[in-house]
Amino acid sequence: MFSPSRAEARRFFFDTWAKYRRRESLSGLEGVALRVIVAHPEYHSLLDDPATHLEHEYGPEGGEMNPFLHLSLHLAIEEQLSIDRPRGIREHYRRLAEKAGSEHDAKHLVLECLGETLWKAQRDGTGLDEKAYLECLARHIGR
Repeated sequence: MFSPSRAEARRFFFDTWAKYRRRESLSGLEGVALRVIVAHPEYHSLLDDPATHLEHEYGPEGGEMNPFLHLSLHLAIEEQLSIDRPRGIREHYRRLAEKAGSEHDAKHLVLECLGETLWKAQRDGTGLDEKAYLECLARHIGR
């Protein structure tokens, strides 16, 4: 399993954005990342300034949302949807998109559940609880 350092993960987003801005070709994963970045214009100026933001600390005590965590969770969701893992996530997502009115809004609901499930796994020192993750999505759907 690929586990980049914080700096490597951030550089990936900086480099993808820079390659796009220079009109260079992108790899498959960079293309997926670019679609996520384009959907978040609030991060474009941040990605234009790696010198300032590569080492910046984003913590809950500062009241700042970590944009790199947000983008990374979006990438994880894109991967999950592409392989339907956990099994059934595609159908949950489809129903969320119908309910939310847009794919991006639905992905943010998925992101909330993924973030909560990952936080619990880290807190408890366990793996990702796929059942709890899907149950969270089902609650958003309203079943």
